[in-house]
Amino acid sequence: MKSGEKFTWFRWLSTVFGIIFHLGDTGSDFMLSVQYFRSGHLIWATLTLVFVLAGSVCIQAFSYAWFKDDKKNYKDDEGLSTCHLIGIHVLQIGIFTRYIHLLKKSFKALRSGQEEQLQIFGLAADLSMLRMFETFLESIPQLILQAYIILEHNHRSNLQYISMALSFLSIAWATVDYRRCLRQSLTYLKQMPSGVPTIVYLSYKIFTITPRILSLTLFIMLSPFSTVPMACIWLLGTLWAFLEQTSFCTSRALEHLYRAVVGVILIFTFFNIKGQNTRVHMTLYYTFSVCHNLSAPIVLFLLKPESERTDYFLPILFFILVSNLMGLGFLGLYYSLLHPREPGKEGKRAEGMDETDGMKNETKTTRLQNFLQI
Repeated sequence: MKSGEKFTWFRWLSTVFGIIFHLGDTGSDFMLSVQYFRSGHLIWATLTLVFVLAGSVCIQAFSYAWFKDDKKNYKDDEGLSTCHLIGIHVLQIGIFTRYIHLLKKSFKALRSGQEEQLQIFGLAADLSMLRMFETFLESIPQLILQAYIILEHNHRSNLQYISMALSFLSIAWATVDYRRCLRQSLTYLKQMPSGVPTIVYLSYKIFTITPRILSLTLFIMLSPFSTVPMACIWLLGTLWAFLEQTSFCTSRALEHLYRAVVGVILIFTFFNIKGQNTRVHMTLYYTFSVCHNLSAPIVLFLLKPESERTDYFLPILFFILVSNLMGLGFLGLYYSLLHPREPGKEGKRAEGMDETDGMKNETKTTRLQNFLQI
């Protein structure tokens, strides 16, 4: 954390909104699953529930491991015994517990003026990372599933639209929140400016992820076996994470899980997984991604010509084309003019600078330094 940084009341309110989005997104998906069961759509209900549980189990595993890693650093958390930690994560409420913990601790610090900024920012950073995992493991797959059900089976309900809206809001919120938290927590980066850079970065992500969601939905509409190429893309992303020898986790098993999750994330968007210069990797990634996105409506038209007569085909084709162009435009604008840079820090960064401005919590610093970079 940079010298002079403070956890403000605005940040506290942002955390409140974060827990509301988390509960709303998860709750609406559970309610939608129940609705599908009641209407006899067992496969849709099962898939909806599987995406919720799969994402939850993964983030609970990371949350538990981080609680264990940090227990030795935060002496005031003795109440979180091993049995307590196991219990809350088995019950899938580890991330909710983290929200409550952060809200209580930051509220107390803000009211009393106590200097606990390092620990509070560490807790906020962990939550941001977990929400990023949840976004790509649960929210985006849910959007693809619900879009497929609406477009292919013409099944619509208000709860579907609510679930999709909350998933989309969660994606936007998690992306911006993680970016702000990363730049506030890493000492070798300038604090992320507010305003235009934030809007441009969010626009870059939204306008590249959204056509990805729609194109993958169209491929699945063409054939359920289209999930096989998606699995191949996941495998390539996972292999890249292995080749880069990421060192995010303290245990080998969890590191392998992290690399598998990175593979999932790389299906939908690009992140720098090692904090190095990845201009070539990003160029190759988005060249493939745009070509893949644009091929989806073309292949659908060639193999299912009747799709052209639907009321969604031309709007989706137009949106995929325009959204890709806008996303790439915002990407170029952000990295050429608005991306925060701090000359002269590359050497320190390569050396893995762990301690600055009295920072003694190496676990927290190393975890952020080794997580997805923007």
